[in-house]
Amino acid sequence: MLEQLGRVVPRVRARSMFGGVGIYAGDLFFALVADDALYLKGDDAMSPFRPFGEDGEVMQYYQVPADLLEDVDALRPWAVQAVAAAERKRAKRKRPR
Repeated sequence: MLEQLGRVVPRVRARSMFGGVGIYAGDLFFALVADDALYLKGDDAMSPFRPFGEDGEVMQYYQVPADLLEDVDALRPWAVQAVAAAERKRAKRKRPR
């Protein structure tokens, strides 16, 4: 997964965390790997992942279909959106209140 992500996102690195692996683009945490599945960060600018239907819980990470990992061109927009979501989240935290 790191090799494929490294083809579409600059400075990709991994770090063990939460019983899985956190994936970073530089210092931006934008993805995680758990149970051999890749999950990319999302936010309000993206369509939410609703694993339990329209009335169920909304999750902040989106599971990437396994076939996308083999297709760099198909993976690119997913990864770019995840990095952008991580950048927006960091910008929100830095705003003075």
